[in-house]
Amino acid sequence: MSSDSSSLDAARATGTAAFSKFMAVLQLIADADEPPTIARLTAASGYPRPTVYRIVGALIAEGLVVESARGSCYALGPRLMSLASRSWERSDLRIAATDALQALRDATQETVHLAVRSGSEMVYVEKLESPHAVRMASRIGTRVTLYSSSVGKAYLSTLGAAERDALLQGIAFERFTANTIVDRRALDAELDATQARGYAEDREENEAQIFCYGSAIVGANGATLGCVSVSIPLFRKSAAPLETYIEPLKEACRAIAERMSPGTR
Repeated sequence: MSSDSSSLDAARATGTAAFSKFMAVLQLIADADEPPTIARLTAASGYPRPTVYRIVGALIAEGLVVESARGSCYALGPRLMSLASRSWERSDLRIAATDALQALRDATQETVHLAVRSGSEMVYVEKLESPHAVRMASRIGTRVTLYSSSVGKAYLSTLGAAERDALLQGIAFERFTANTIVDRRALDAELDATQARGYAEDREENEAQIFCYGSAIVGANGATLGCVSVSIPLFRKSAAPLETYIEPLKEACRAIAERMSPGTR
């Protein structure tokens, strides 16, 4: 290998490492419950404080992050929100899902989410609120785990064993409620049951007092395009879930798949 090629490879590796650090800090700011300080970002990222200062300064300069009015805390900036908005507006899946999600929300009278996989998590790319007073705290951009959410389990249930293993390898299972599945064997059994019945259940596993049903949108080529969920506060959950939630949910996923691949039904 020539010295020029070696230098280029080294530069690429350095650039990739630097970009990964920028993205890690940006993700920490996005995921924080309240605008974090430099100290919190340093502790959460594990990077040296001067490195975090430089990253945050560069993100502010690009409009991706803003400093709070009271100073010393940081939040997502307008440029990032504009980019995200354009991405959602132009998403083929989101556009194709519009009518079906609306029909599902109207039929169930509950909050519905459209999610896609992002790395080892699922991210909500659309949300339609329930007309009832009690609603979900989630928002577009919220990330949920593959193993505790109905959309995540619906996605995993469509994968073969090898692909599922590769995706779950290295994931640290965290218990969010007393019902969260944190054992891999128990999760595999749950995913087998999900695959057999054709829909997933989140039985207060991601959030207490919230029951969710999820189903996958499978394209004409067999690839999973995304997943849809219906989220219900436990106190108003119907005693007839099949007719109330599951059948409308599965029909919504079929309709979205058809819109993504017209003429294949």
